[in-house]
Amino acid sequence: MRDRQHVEEIGRVLDGARTGRDGFVSASWRRCVEVYGMDPMRRDPAHIVTEAELRDHRKQAEWVIGAARSSLQSLFRQVAGQNYVLLLTDAKGVCVDFFGDDLFVDELRRAGLYLGSNWSENLAGTCGVGACIVTQEPVTVHQDDHFGNAHTTLSCTAAPIFDSLGALAAVLDISLLRSPAPKRSQTLAMSLVTNAARRVEMANLMAESRRDWVLRLSSSPEFLDVDPEFAVRLDGAGRVLGYTRGARRLFTDGAPILGRRIDEVMGIGVDDLPELMRDRPTEDRIVALRDGGALFGHAIAPQAPRVAPRAAAGSVVAVTAAGPLAALAGEDPAMARLIAQAARLAPTPVPLLIHGETGTGKTKLAHAIHMQGQGGGFVALDCAGLTAAGLGAAIAALDGPATLLLRRIEDLPPATAPALAACLDARGGLRPIATCTAAPATLALPRTLFHRLAGAVLVLPPLRARQDLGWLIDRLLRRRAPEETRLTPSARAGLLGRSWPGNLRELAQVLDVAVALADARVIDLHDLPPPVGAEADPPAPDEDLEAVMEACGWNMSRAARRLGVNRSTVLRRLRRAGLEPPA
Repeated sequence: MRDRQHVEEIGRVLDGARTGRDGFVSASWRRCVEVYGMDPMRRDPAHIVTEAELRDHRKQAEWVIGAARSSLQSLFRQVAGQNYVLLLTDAKGVCVDFFGDDLFVDELRRAGLYLGSNWSENLAGTCGVGACIVTQEPVTVHQDDHFGNAHTTLSCTAAPIFDSLGALAAVLDISLLRSPAPKRSQTLAMSLVTNAARRVEMANLMAESRRDWVLRLSSSPEFLDVDPEFAVRLDGAGRVLGYTRGARRLFTDGAPILGRRIDEVMGIGVDDLPELMRDRPTEDRIVALRDGGALFGHAIAPQAPRVAPRAAAGSVVAVTAAGPLAALAGEDPAMARLIAQAARLAPTPVPLLIHGETGTGKTKLAHAIHMQGQGGGFVALDCAGLTAAGLGAAIAALDGPATLLLRRIEDLPPATAPALAACLDARGGLRPIATCTAAPATLALPRTLFHRLAGAVLVLPPLRARQDLGWLIDRLLRRRAPEETRLTPSARAGLLGRSWPGNLRELAQVLDVAVALADARVIDLHDLPPPVGAEADPPAPDEDLEAVMEACGWNMSRAARRLGVNRSTVLRRLRRAGLEPPA
Protein backbone atom coordinates (compact mmCIF):
# COMPACT_ATOMS: atom_id res chain seq x y z
CA MET A 1 0.00 0.00 0.00
CA ARG A 2 2.72 2.43 0.99
CA ASP A 3 4.75 1.65 -2.14
CA ARG A 4 1.73 2.36 -4.32
CA GLN A 5 1.04 5.66 -2.57
CA HIS A 6 4.66 6.67 -3.11
CA VAL A 7 4.44 5.92 -6.85
CA GLU A 8 1.18 7.82 -7.12
CA GLU A 9 2.71 10.88 -5.46
CA ILE A 10 5.61 10.81 -7.92
CA GLY A 11 3.03 10.76 -10.72
CA ARG A 12 1.29 13.84 -9.29
CA VAL A 13 4.62 15.68 -9.09
CA LEU A 14 5.31 14.82 -12.74
CA ASP A 15 1.92 16.32 -13.59
CA GLY A 16 2.94 19.58 -11.93
CA ALA A 17 1.13 19.19 -8.61
CA ARG A 18 2.63 20.33 -5.32
CA THR A 19 2.59 17.64 -2.67
CA GLY A 20 4.45 19.33 0.17
CA ARG A 21 7.84 17.86 -0.68
CA ASP A 22 10.95 20.02 -0.62
CA GLY A 23 11.55 21.62 -4.00
CA PHE A 24 14.86 19.84 -4.54
CA VAL A 25 13.13 16.48 -3.92
CA SER A 26 10.41 17.16 -6.51
CA ALA A 27 13.01 18.34 -9.01
CA SER A 28 15.05 15.18 -8.45
CA TRP A 29 11.99 12.96 -8.95
CA ARG A 30 11.37 14.62 -12.30
CA ARG A 31 14.99 14.07 -13.38
CA CYS A 32 14.79 10.42 -12.33
CA VAL A 33 11.89 9.83 -14.72
CA GLU A 34 12.44 12.34 -17.50
CA VAL A 35 16.25 12.27 -17.72
CA TYR A 36 17.37 8.91 -16.28
CA GLY A 37 14.30 6.84 -17.28
CA MET A 38 13.92 5.23 -13.84
CA ASP A 39 10.96 3.25 -12.48
CA PRO A 40 10.20 3.82 -8.75
CA MET A 41 8.61 0.35 -8.50
CA ARG A 42 11.89 -1.41 -9.23
CA ARG A 43 13.93 -2.55 -6.24
CA ASP A 44 17.39 -2.39 -7.72
CA PRO A 45 20.24 -3.49 -5.43
CA ALA A 46 22.83 -0.98 -4.30
CA HIS A 47 25.32 -0.04 -7.00
CA ILE A 48 28.79 -1.19 -5.88
CA VAL A 49 31.92 -0.44 -7.89
CA THR A 50 34.57 -3.13 -8.41
CA GLU A 51 37.58 -3.39 -6.12
CA ALA A 52 39.83 -2.00 -8.86
CA GLU A 53 37.48 0.93 -9.44
CA LEU A 54 37.31 1.59 -5.70
CA ARG A 55 41.11 1.70 -5.49
CA ASP A 56 41.15 4.29 -8.29
CA HIS A 57 38.46 6.40 -6.61
CA ARG A 58 40.25 6.26 -3.25
CA LYS A 59 43.58 7.14 -4.83
CA GLN A 60 42.11 10.21 -6.55
CA ALA A 61 40.37 11.24 -3.32
CA GLU A 62 43.41 10.57 -1.13
CA TRP A 63 43.84 14.18 -0.05
CA VAL A 64 40.22 14.62 1.02
CA ILE A 65 40.21 11.29 2.86
CA GLY A 66 43.23 12.48 4.84
CA ALA A 67 41.75 15.93 5.50
CA ALA A 68 38.41 14.45 6.58
CA ARG A 69 39.55 11.53 8.71
CA SER A 70 39.88 13.45 11.98
CA SER A 71 36.51 15.18 11.54
CA LEU A 72 34.79 11.88 10.67
CA GLN A 73 36.26 10.16 13.72
CA SER A 74 35.12 13.01 15.95
CA LEU A 75 31.63 13.03 14.40
CA PHE A 76 31.27 9.26 14.74
CA ARG A 77 32.14 9.51 18.45
CA GLN A 78 29.40 12.14 18.83
CA VAL A 79 26.73 9.85 17.37
CA ALA A 80 28.00 6.62 18.91
CA GLY A 81 25.19 4.32 19.99
CA GLN A 82 22.56 6.01 17.79
CA ASN A 83 22.94 3.60 14.83
CA TYR A 84 24.22 6.26 12.43
CA VAL A 85 26.65 5.43 9.63
CA LEU A 86 29.00 7.98 8.07
CA LEU A 87 29.91 7.94 4.40
CA LEU A 88 32.50 10.09 2.67
CA THR A 89 31.99 10.03 -1.09
CA ASP A 90 34.00 11.64 -3.84
CA ALA A 91 32.47 14.22 -6.15
CA LYS A 92 31.10 11.40 -8.33
CA GLY A 93 29.15 9.84 -5.46
CA VAL A 94 31.36 6.80 -4.79
CA CYS A 95 31.91 6.04 -1.09
CA VAL A 96 35.66 6.22 -0.38
CA ASP A 97 35.58 6.16 3.45
CA PHE A 98 33.15 4.72 5.96
CA PHE A 99 32.39 4.66 9.70
CA GLY A 100 29.67 2.31 10.98
CA ASP A 101 28.76 -0.14 13.70
CA ASP A 102 30.35 -3.57 13.13
CA LEU A 103 27.17 -5.22 14.42
CA PHE A 104 25.23 -4.07 11.33
CA VAL A 105 27.87 -4.50 8.63
CA ASP A 106 25.93 -7.03 6.57
CA GLU A 107 22.74 -4.97 6.66
CA LEU A 108 24.68 -1.80 5.80
CA ARG A 109 26.31 -3.53 2.84
CA ARG A 110 22.92 -4.61 1.46
CA ALA A 111 21.58 -1.07 1.84
CA GLY A 112 24.62 0.38 0.06
CA LEU A 113 25.86 2.21 3.16
CA TYR A 114 29.39 0.91 2.77
CA LEU A 115 32.67 1.38 0.91
CA GLY A 116 32.38 1.32 -2.87
CA SER A 117 28.68 2.13 -3.08
CA ASN A 118 27.78 4.60 -5.81
CA TRP A 119 25.12 7.11 -4.74
CA SER A 120 25.16 9.33 -7.81
CA GLU A 121 21.63 10.41 -8.69
CA ASN A 122 21.62 8.85 -12.17
CA LEU A 123 22.19 5.39 -10.58
CA ALA A 124 20.60 5.56 -7.13
CA GLY A 125 17.79 8.00 -7.85
CA THR A 126 16.83 10.67 -5.34
CA CYS A 127 19.13 10.25 -2.34
CA GLY A 128 21.17 12.38 0.06
CA VAL A 129 24.51 12.15 -1.72
CA GLY A 130 23.07 12.45 -5.22
CA ALA A 131 20.90 15.47 -4.37
CA CYS A 132 23.82 17.12 -2.59
CA ILE A 133 26.03 16.71 -5.67
CA VAL A 134 23.36 18.24 -7.91
CA THR A 135 22.36 21.14 -5.63
CA GLN A 136 25.80 21.61 -4.00
CA GLU A 137 23.93 22.43 -0.80
CA PRO A 138 23.29 20.46 2.44
CA VAL A 139 20.16 18.30 2.13
CA THR A 140 18.16 15.74 4.05
CA VAL A 141 16.46 13.01 2.00
CA HIS A 142 14.19 11.30 4.49
CA GLN A 143 12.44 7.96 3.98
CA ASP A 144 10.00 8.30 1.05
CA ASP A 145 11.78 11.41 -0.24
CA HIS A 146 13.90 8.73 -1.91
CA PHE A 147 12.79 7.93 -5.45
CA GLY A 148 13.22 4.19 -5.43
CA ASN A 149 11.13 1.99 -3.13
CA ALA A 150 14.30 0.10 -2.20
CA HIS A 151 15.52 3.09 -0.16
CA THR A 152 12.38 4.48 1.47
CA THR A 153 13.34 3.24 4.96
CA LEU A 154 16.58 5.24 4.94
CA SER A 155 17.16 8.75 6.23
CA CYS A 156 20.20 10.45 4.68
CA THR A 157 21.61 13.90 5.50
CA ALA A 158 24.49 15.09 3.34
CA ALA A 159 26.71 18.19 3.13
CA PRO A 160 29.10 19.16 0.33
CA ILE A 161 32.84 19.59 0.85
CA PHE A 162 34.61 22.00 -1.48
CA ASP A 163 38.30 22.31 -2.23
CA SER A 164 40.11 25.62 -1.70
CA LEU A 165 39.47 26.65 -5.33
CA GLY A 166 35.70 26.40 -4.89
CA ALA A 167 35.13 23.09 -6.71
CA LEU A 168 33.06 20.27 -5.23
CA ALA A 169 35.49 17.68 -3.87
CA ALA A 170 33.42 15.33 -1.73
CA VAL A 171 30.15 14.75 0.12
CA LEU A 172 29.83 13.86 3.79
CA ASP A 173 26.69 11.82 4.53
CA ILE A 174 25.21 10.67 7.82
CA SER A 175 22.51 8.01 7.41
CA LEU A 176 20.17 5.75 9.36
CA LEU A 177 18.79 2.40 8.23
CA ARG A 178 15.60 3.25 10.10
CA SER A 179 14.64 6.52 11.74
CA PRO A 180 11.80 8.22 13.61
CA ALA A 181 9.05 9.26 11.23
CA PRO A 182 9.27 13.09 11.20
CA LYS A 183 11.86 14.61 8.92
CA ARG A 184 12.57 17.21 11.58
CA SER A 185 14.10 14.41 13.65
CA GLN A 186 17.22 14.88 11.48
CA THR A 187 17.77 18.54 12.40
CA LEU A 188 20.64 17.61 14.71
CA ALA A 189 22.14 15.37 12.01
CA MET A 190 22.08 18.34 9.61
CA SER A 191 23.90 20.54 12.11
CA LEU A 192 26.52 17.87 12.82
CA VAL A 193 27.26 17.07 9.18
CA THR A 194 27.47 20.70 7.99
CA ASN A 195 29.81 21.60 10.86
CA ALA A 196 31.98 18.58 10.11
CA ALA A 197 32.15 19.49 6.40
CA ARG A 198 33.17 23.04 7.30
CA ARG A 199 35.99 21.71 9.49
CA VAL A 200 37.22 19.44 6.69
CA GLU A 201 37.42 22.44 4.34
CA MET A 202 39.27 24.41 7.02
CA ALA A 203 41.75 21.58 7.61
CA ASN A 204 42.45 21.32 3.90
CA LEU A 205 42.94 25.09 3.51
CA MET A 206 45.33 25.23 6.44
CA ALA A 207 47.35 22.30 5.08
CA GLU A 208 47.78 24.12 1.76
CA SER A 209 48.64 27.52 3.23
CA ARG A 210 51.91 27.13 5.07
CA ARG A 211 53.59 29.70 2.80
CA ASP A 212 50.72 32.19 2.69
CA TRP A 213 48.54 34.28 4.95
CA VAL A 214 45.27 32.80 6.20
CA LEU A 215 42.48 35.01 7.52
CA ARG A 216 39.92 33.07 9.57
CA LEU A 217 36.64 34.81 10.31
CA SER A 218 33.65 34.41 12.58
CA SER A 219 30.58 36.43 13.54
CA SER A 220 31.28 35.95 17.26
CA PRO A 221 34.57 35.95 19.18
CA GLU A 222 33.98 32.91 21.36
CA PHE A 223 35.08 30.23 18.87
CA LEU A 224 37.16 32.36 16.50
CA ASP A 225 40.53 30.87 17.37
CA VAL A 226 39.36 27.24 17.69
CA ASP A 227 36.42 26.78 15.31
CA PRO A 228 36.00 29.72 12.88
CA GLU A 229 33.13 29.91 10.41
CA PHE A 230 35.19 30.38 7.24
CA ALA A 231 38.60 31.44 5.97
CA VAL A 232 40.52 32.84 3.00
CA ARG A 233 44.10 32.20 1.92
CA LEU A 234 45.93 35.32 0.73
CA ASP A 235 49.13 36.13 -1.11
CA GLY A 236 51.48 38.95 -0.14
CA ALA A 237 49.35 41.49 -2.03
CA GLY A 238 46.11 40.45 -0.32
CA ARG A 239 44.70 38.52 -3.29
CA VAL A 240 42.60 35.42 -2.62
CA LEU A 241 44.46 32.19 -3.41
CA GLY A 242 41.92 29.87 -1.81
CA TYR A 243 38.89 29.87 0.45
CA THR A 244 36.42 27.74 2.33
CA ARG A 245 32.87 27.70 0.99
CA GLY A 246 31.54 30.01 3.70
CA ALA A 247 33.65 32.86 2.31
CA ARG A 248 31.07 33.25 -0.47
CA ARG A 249 29.11 35.42 1.97
CA LEU A 250 31.83 38.07 1.60
CA PHE A 251 31.68 38.18 -2.20
CA THR A 252 27.98 38.48 -2.89
CA ASP A 253 28.16 39.63 -6.52
CA GLY A 254 28.51 36.06 -7.82
CA ALA A 255 31.77 36.82 -9.66
CA PRO A 256 34.75 34.44 -9.29
CA ILE A 257 36.49 34.83 -5.95
CA LEU A 258 40.03 33.67 -6.77
CA GLY A 259 42.43 36.52 -7.48
CA ARG A 260 40.26 39.20 -5.90
CA ARG A 261 41.68 41.47 -3.21
CA ILE A 262 40.34 41.13 0.30
CA ASP A 263 40.17 44.92 0.65
CA GLU A 264 37.32 44.90 -1.90
CA VAL A 265 34.99 43.60 0.79
CA MET A 266 36.78 44.50 4.03
CA GLY A 267 38.16 47.67 5.51
CA ILE A 268 41.62 46.12 5.81
CA GLY A 269 44.47 45.13 3.53
CA VAL A 270 47.28 42.66 3.84
CA ASP A 271 49.37 45.22 5.78
CA ASP A 272 46.78 45.13 8.57
CA LEU A 273 46.83 41.36 9.04
CA PRO A 274 49.50 41.44 11.79
CA GLU A 275 46.99 43.39 13.89
CA LEU A 276 44.69 40.33 13.80
CA MET A 277 47.19 37.82 15.14
CA ARG A 278 46.36 35.71 18.19
CA ASP A 279 48.57 37.84 20.48
CA ARG A 280 45.76 40.42 20.62
CA PRO A 281 42.51 39.86 22.59
CA THR A 282 39.87 38.20 20.44
CA GLU A 283 37.34 40.93 21.17
CA ASP A 284 39.72 43.56 19.73
CA ARG A 285 40.19 41.77 16.41
CA ILE A 286 37.20 43.35 14.68
CA VAL A 287 37.15 43.52 10.88
CA ALA A 288 34.82 46.08 9.30
CA LEU A 289 33.06 45.03 6.10
CA ARG A 290 32.39 47.34 3.17
CA ASP A 291 28.65 46.67 3.49
CA GLY A 292 28.59 48.11 6.99
CA GLY A 293 28.77 44.82 8.88
CA ALA A 294 31.64 43.46 10.94
CA LEU A 295 33.31 40.14 11.74
CA PHE A 296 36.00 38.95 14.12
CA GLY A 297 39.27 37.98 12.43
CA HIS A 298 42.22 35.73 13.20
CA ALA A 299 45.21 36.11 10.87
CA ILE A 300 47.83 33.39 10.64
CA ALA A 301 51.18 34.39 9.16
CA PRO A 302 53.08 32.19 6.70
CA GLN A 303 54.85 29.41 8.56
CA ALA A 304 57.47 28.95 5.84
CA PRO A 305 57.78 32.28 3.98
CA ARG A 306 59.41 32.27 0.59
CA VAL A 307 62.74 33.98 1.16
CA ALA A 308 64.70 35.41 -1.71
CA PRO A 309 68.13 33.88 -2.31
CA ARG A 310 71.11 35.82 -0.98
CA ALA A 311 72.28 38.45 -3.40
CA ALA A 312 75.89 38.88 -4.37
CA ALA A 313 77.89 41.39 -2.34
CA GLY A 314 76.97 44.95 -3.18
CA SER A 315 73.84 44.03 -5.13
CA VAL A 316 70.26 44.97 -4.27
CA VAL A 317 68.31 42.31 -2.36
CA ALA A 318 64.87 41.96 -3.94
CA VAL A 319 61.85 41.94 -1.63
CA THR A 320 60.22 38.77 -2.92
CA ALA A 321 59.59 36.93 0.34
CA ALA A 322 56.01 36.28 1.35
CA GLY A 323 54.87 37.15 4.83
CA PRO A 324 54.65 40.24 7.02
CA LEU A 325 58.01 41.77 6.13
CA ALA A 326 57.55 41.55 2.37
CA ALA A 327 54.37 43.64 2.56
CA LEU A 328 56.24 46.68 3.87
CA ALA A 329 57.93 47.92 0.70
CA GLY A 330 57.96 47.99 -3.06
CA GLU A 331 61.09 48.26 -5.21
CA ASP A 332 63.40 50.33 -3.04
CA PRO A 333 67.04 49.31 -2.54
CA ALA A 334 67.35 50.70 0.99
CA MET A 335 64.15 49.01 2.13
CA ALA A 336 65.18 45.79 0.42
CA ARG A 337 68.41 45.71 2.39
CA LEU A 338 66.58 46.57 5.61
CA ILE A 339 63.96 43.85 5.12
CA ALA A 340 66.63 41.28 4.25
CA GLN A 341 68.40 42.13 7.53
CA ALA A 342 65.14 42.01 9.47
CA ALA A 343 64.22 38.63 7.97
CA ARG A 344 67.51 37.13 9.11
CA LEU A 345 67.24 38.65 12.58
CA ALA A 346 63.54 37.82 13.06
CA PRO A 347 63.95 34.18 14.23
CA THR A 348 66.81 35.08 16.60
CA PRO A 349 66.58 36.43 20.18
CA VAL A 350 68.76 39.46 19.30
CA PRO A 351 67.31 42.68 20.84
CA LEU A 352 66.56 45.29 18.19
CA LEU A 353 66.50 49.08 18.08
CA ILE A 354 64.48 50.54 15.21
CA HIS A 355 65.35 54.14 14.35
CA GLY A 356 63.42 56.41 12.04
CA GLU A 357 61.59 59.70 11.76
CA THR A 358 58.05 59.96 13.05
CA GLY A 359 55.55 58.10 10.88
CA THR A 360 58.08 55.94 9.00
CA GLY A 361 56.47 52.67 10.14
CA LYS A 362 58.64 51.62 13.07
CA THR A 363 55.80 49.90 14.92
CA LYS A 364 54.66 48.06 11.77
CA LEU A 365 58.20 46.82 11.22
CA ALA A 366 58.38 45.60 14.83
CA HIS A 367 55.07 43.74 14.45
CA ALA A 368 56.26 42.15 11.21
CA ILE A 369 59.52 41.00 12.79
CA HIS A 370 57.60 39.47 15.70
CA MET A 371 55.23 37.66 13.33
CA GLN A 372 57.98 36.38 11.03
CA GLY A 373 60.06 35.27 13.97
CA GLN A 374 59.24 32.98 16.86
CA GLY A 375 55.77 34.41 17.53
CA GLY A 376 54.48 34.01 21.07
CA GLY A 377 53.13 36.83 23.20
CA PHE A 378 53.41 40.47 22.21
CA VAL A 379 52.96 43.62 24.27
CA ALA A 380 53.60 47.22 23.21
CA LEU A 381 54.34 49.98 25.73
CA ASP A 382 54.72 53.73 25.23
CA CYS A 383 57.81 54.76 27.17
CA ALA A 384 56.61 58.29 27.96
CA GLY A 385 55.42 58.19 31.57
CA LEU A 386 56.06 54.45 31.91
CA THR A 387 56.48 53.47 35.57
CA ALA A 388 58.30 50.50 37.04
CA ALA A 389 54.97 49.15 38.30
CA GLY A 390 53.31 49.48 34.90
CA LEU A 391 56.27 47.79 33.23
CA GLY A 392 56.21 44.91 35.73
CA ALA A 393 52.47 44.38 35.34
CA ALA A 394 52.72 44.26 31.53
CA ILE A 395 55.57 41.75 31.59
CA ALA A 396 53.87 39.61 34.24
CA ALA A 397 50.89 39.19 31.90
CA LEU A 398 53.09 37.50 29.29
CA ASP A 399 53.45 33.73 29.31
CA GLY A 400 56.27 31.91 27.58
CA PRO A 401 58.45 33.42 24.82
CA ALA A 402 57.33 36.95 24.00
CA THR A 403 58.23 40.25 22.35
CA LEU A 404 58.26 43.51 24.29
CA LEU A 405 57.88 46.58 22.05
CA LEU A 406 59.09 49.79 23.69
CA ARG A 407 57.89 52.78 21.66
CA ARG A 408 60.03 55.94 21.74
CA ILE A 409 62.66 54.63 24.11
CA GLU A 410 64.15 58.16 24.32
CA ASP A 411 61.10 59.14 26.43
CA LEU A 412 61.72 56.45 29.07
CA PRO A 413 61.79 58.11 32.54
CA PRO A 414 65.24 57.76 34.16
CA ALA A 415 63.62 56.24 37.25
CA THR A 416 62.20 53.37 35.15
CA ALA A 417 65.47 52.50 33.39
CA PRO A 418 66.87 50.30 36.23
CA ALA A 419 63.58 48.41 36.47
CA LEU A 420 63.62 47.75 32.72
CA ALA A 421 67.19 46.47 32.85
CA ALA A 422 66.29 44.20 35.77
CA CYS A 423 63.22 42.82 33.95
CA LEU A 424 65.25 42.01 30.85
CA ASP A 425 67.80 40.18 32.98
CA ALA A 426 65.26 38.26 35.04
CA ARG A 427 62.68 37.33 32.41
CA GLY A 428 63.96 34.58 30.13
CA GLY A 429 62.55 34.38 26.61
CA LEU A 430 61.62 38.08 26.51
CA ARG A 431 62.88 39.80 23.37
CA PRO A 432 62.89 43.61 23.45
CA ILE A 433 62.34 45.68 20.32
CA ALA A 434 62.70 49.41 20.96
CA THR A 435 61.92 52.30 18.62
CA CYS A 436 63.31 55.81 18.63
CA THR A 437 63.16 58.98 16.56
CA ALA A 438 66.32 60.38 18.12
CA ALA A 439 69.66 59.21 16.76
CA PRO A 440 70.76 56.11 18.69
CA ALA A 441 74.07 57.73 19.62
CA THR A 442 72.24 60.57 21.38
CA LEU A 443 69.98 58.41 23.56
CA ALA A 444 70.34 59.34 27.23
CA LEU A 445 70.14 55.77 28.46
CA PRO A 446 72.47 53.99 30.86
CA ARG A 447 75.04 52.20 28.77
CA THR A 448 74.16 48.86 30.35
CA LEU A 449 70.51 49.30 29.32
CA PHE A 450 71.40 50.59 25.84
CA HIS A 451 73.36 47.43 25.04
CA ARG A 452 70.49 45.26 26.32
CA LEU A 453 68.21 46.99 23.79
CA ALA A 454 70.44 47.59 20.78
CA GLY A 455 71.87 44.24 19.80
CA ALA A 456 71.26 45.39 16.22
CA VAL A 457 70.05 48.74 14.91
CA LEU A 458 67.63 48.93 11.96
CA VAL A 459 67.22 52.33 10.31
CA LEU A 460 64.01 53.11 8.41
CA PRO A 461 64.53 55.69 5.64
CA PRO A 462 62.24 58.74 5.50
CA LEU A 463 59.57 58.77 2.85
CA ARG A 464 61.29 61.53 0.89
CA ALA A 465 64.24 59.17 0.33
CA ARG A 466 62.27 56.15 -0.81
CA GLN A 467 62.15 55.10 -4.44
CA ASP A 468 58.89 53.16 -3.95
CA LEU A 469 56.83 56.25 -3.07
CA GLY A 470 54.63 55.71 -6.15
CA TRP A 471 53.99 52.11 -5.08
CA LEU A 472 53.12 53.25 -1.56
CA ILE A 473 50.69 55.87 -2.90
CA ASP A 474 48.88 53.27 -5.01
CA ARG A 475 48.83 50.72 -2.19
CA LEU A 476 47.42 53.13 0.39
CA LEU A 477 44.90 54.52 -2.09
CA ARG A 478 43.58 51.02 -2.89
CA ARG A 479 42.91 50.50 0.80
CA ARG A 480 40.90 53.71 1.03
CA ALA A 481 38.90 53.89 -2.18
CA PRO A 482 37.18 51.68 -4.77
CA GLU A 483 39.48 50.02 -7.29
CA GLU A 484 38.51 52.36 -10.13
CA THR A 485 39.55 55.48 -8.16
CA ARG A 486 42.55 57.08 -9.83
CA LEU A 487 44.88 60.05 -9.54
CA THR A 488 45.25 62.59 -12.30
CA PRO A 489 48.83 63.11 -13.51
CA SER A 490 48.99 66.49 -11.75
CA ALA A 491 47.75 65.01 -8.46
CA ARG A 492 50.29 62.19 -8.66
CA ALA A 493 53.09 64.66 -9.44
CA GLY A 494 51.99 66.77 -6.48
CA LEU A 495 52.19 63.80 -4.14
CA LEU A 496 55.53 62.66 -5.52
CA GLY A 497 56.95 66.16 -5.07
CA ARG A 498 56.12 66.66 -1.39
CA SER A 499 58.71 66.43 1.37
CA TRP A 500 56.48 64.36 3.70
CA PRO A 501 57.83 65.35 7.13
CA GLY A 502 55.12 63.12 8.64
CA ASN A 503 56.14 60.25 6.36
CA LEU A 504 53.69 57.33 5.94
CA ARG A 505 51.28 58.68 8.55
CA GLU A 506 51.04 62.01 6.74
CA LEU A 507 50.64 60.31 3.35
CA ALA A 508 47.76 58.19 4.66
CA GLN A 509 45.99 61.25 6.07
CA VAL A 510 46.43 63.23 2.83
CA LEU A 511 44.88 60.37 0.85
CA ASP A 512 41.99 60.12 3.34
CA VAL A 513 41.21 63.81 2.76
CA ALA A 514 41.60 63.53 -1.02
CA VAL A 515 39.24 60.54 -1.24
CA ALA A 516 36.64 62.42 0.81
CA LEU A 517 36.88 65.62 -1.27
CA ALA A 518 37.16 64.14 -4.77
CA ASP A 519 34.21 64.21 -7.14
CA ALA A 520 33.34 60.83 -8.66
CA ARG A 521 36.36 58.51 -8.76
CA VAL A 522 39.07 60.93 -9.94
CA ILE A 523 41.40 62.68 -7.50
CA ASP A 524 42.80 65.94 -8.92
CA LEU A 525 45.46 68.29 -7.63
CA HIS A 526 42.91 70.62 -6.00
CA ASP A 527 41.55 67.67 -3.95
CA LEU A 528 44.87 67.35 -2.11
CA PRO A 529 45.10 69.27 1.18
CA PRO A 530 48.02 71.74 1.30
CA PRO A 531 51.12 70.62 3.19
CA VAL A 532 50.80 71.44 6.88
CA GLY A 533 53.60 73.64 8.23
CA ALA A 534 55.66 73.21 5.10
CA GLU A 535 57.40 76.53 5.62
CA ALA A 536 58.65 75.42 9.03
CA ASP A 537 60.05 72.09 7.83
CA PRO A 538 63.83 71.93 8.33
CA PRO A 539 65.80 71.24 5.16
CA ALA A 540 66.98 67.69 4.69
CA PRO A 541 70.56 67.22 5.88
CA ASP A 542 73.23 66.87 3.25
CA GLU A 543 73.64 63.20 4.08
CA ASP A 544 70.03 62.65 2.90
CA LEU A 545 70.54 64.58 -0.33
CA GLU A 546 71.89 61.72 -2.41
CA ALA A 547 69.07 59.43 -1.29
CA VAL A 548 66.47 62.07 -2.22
CA MET A 549 68.08 62.57 -5.63
CA GLU A 550 68.09 58.80 -6.22
CA ALA A 551 64.43 58.58 -5.16
CA CYS A 552 63.57 61.35 -7.64
CA GLY A 553 65.57 59.81 -10.47
CA TRP A 554 67.93 62.83 -10.33
CA ASN A 555 65.07 65.05 -11.55
CA MET A 556 66.11 68.47 -10.20
CA SER A 557 62.61 69.97 -10.17
CA ARG A 558 61.03 66.98 -8.44
CA ALA A 559 63.82 66.88 -5.84
CA ALA A 560 63.37 70.62 -5.19
CA ARG A 561 59.64 70.15 -4.58
CA ARG A 562 60.26 67.20 -2.28
CA LEU A 563 62.88 69.14 -0.30
CA GLY A 564 60.78 72.29 -0.20
CA VAL A 565 63.48 74.49 -1.78
CA ASN A 566 64.14 75.97 -5.22
CA ARG A 567 66.23 74.35 -7.94
CA SER A 568 69.20 76.65 -7.41
CA THR A 569 69.41 75.60 -3.76
CA VAL A 570 69.45 71.95 -4.79
CA LEU A 571 72.17 72.62 -7.32
CA ARG A 572 74.24 74.53 -4.76
CA ARG A 573 73.92 71.73 -2.19
CA LEU A 574 74.88 69.12 -4.77
CA ARG A 575 78.05 71.02 -5.61
CA ARG A 576 78.89 71.50 -1.94
CA ALA A 577 78.44 67.76 -1.31
CA GLY A 578 80.41 66.84 -4.42
CA LEU A 579 77.48 64.83 -5.83
CA GLU A 580 76.91 64.23 -9.52
CA PRO A 581 74.26 62.26 -11.46
CA PRO A 582 75.23 58.69 -12.30
CA ALA A 583 76.73 58.30 -15.75
